[in-house]
Amino acid sequence: MSGKRYAEEFKVEAVRQVTDRNYSVREVAERLGVTTKSLYDWIKR
Repeated sequence: MSGKRYAEEFKVEAVRQVTDRNYSVREVAERLGVTTKSLYDWIKR
């Protein structure tokens, strides 16, 4: 099962929105069209 691949820059910017700009994970995930699990995984890295 292979999901959609996202560019590293996209992931970094998504994580920044949560860590630097204090948006919620759910909010960022919905806006960018990714799953909250993906976003949590990117944050962990």
